Amino acid sequence: MTITDEDCLAETLAFNARFESAAAERPARGRTLDPETLAHLRRNRLAGDAPPVRLAQGRDRVLPCGVKVRVFAPEGVGRVEGVYLHIHGGGWAFGSADGQDERLWRIAAEARLAVVSVEYRLAPEHPFPAGPDDCEAAARWLVEHAEAEFGTRRLMIGGESAGAHLSVLTLLRLRDRHGITSAFRAAHLLFGPYDLSMTPSQRSFGARPLLSNTDTLRGSYELLTPGTGPEQRRDPELSPLYADLTGLPPARIVVGTEDPLLDDSLFLAQRWRAAGADVRLGVVAGAMHGFTLFPLTVTDREQQREREYLAAA
Repeated sequence: MTITDEDCLAETLAFNARFESAAAERPARGRTLDPETLAHLRRNRLAGDAPPVRLAQGRDRVLPCGVKVRVFAPEGVGRVEGVYLHIHGGGWAFGSADGQDERLWRIAAEARLAVVSVEYRLAPEHPFPAGPDDCEAAARWLVEHAEAEFGTRRLMIGGESAGAHLSVLTLLRLRDRHGITSAFRAAHLLFGPYDLSMTPSQRSFGARPLLSNTDTLRGSYELLTPGTGPEQRRDPELSPLYADLTGLPPARIVVGTEDPLLDDSLFLAQRWRAAGADVRLGVVAGAMHGFTLFPLTVTDREQQREREYLAAA
């Protein structure tokens, strides 16, 4: 395992400490999200106190399959050279396709890509498999219509946290249900949960009040898959770490050393490589779960690496 960004470790750890201190002053969150907390998270950014900025460059659409998406197609920066299917994070229960407009528009403009972000249905109102169904439907539409819509058949997929998990499930569903194995050229996966029965790093992280910890992860799994236990959540249709990964595209997998999902990325990278695909693994020194949401040096670096990877895929 090669750890990156150690030169700014002090800054990253200092931010973590401030985050923990502020979190300790707020009421403790239990293993499940109460309606008031969930409503607040859905109104605001994943980690902030203000609604996300919606850019005029974004266009909301409803696909023929009924799934809502938000589209960024650059104009005046050269022709679109590919399409990035983006799946947002938020523990499968909050977050939205318009929650990261500034970041997605920058990907579109600098990597010369059309970005299609999926507004999938959220738990607990719509538990598994509603969210994966929506992502699969959007991906199938893109496979069939990208050339007509955007002038290219070059496709990438990716997301953050729950969105990374849904990205892998989508690739597996395309392969297993529709025989589609080469439509997507690359996957970009940020700090995803790939074993919903909980890897060792998830179980041992404890109650440390960073953006995610053992209890909040367990609570998210219970919202997504009500009435299931850890053994049932090892089903490859839920936990892609247990799936056959043969035929999946090259991937870039990123996680921080202070993330309870560290093992998930390390283990998935090993299995992805063993299945025969190229994998770039990025382990960011001192970074907590969701670190790219915050104004940090490692955030700027990681987002630049993301754009470069997608542009070159």
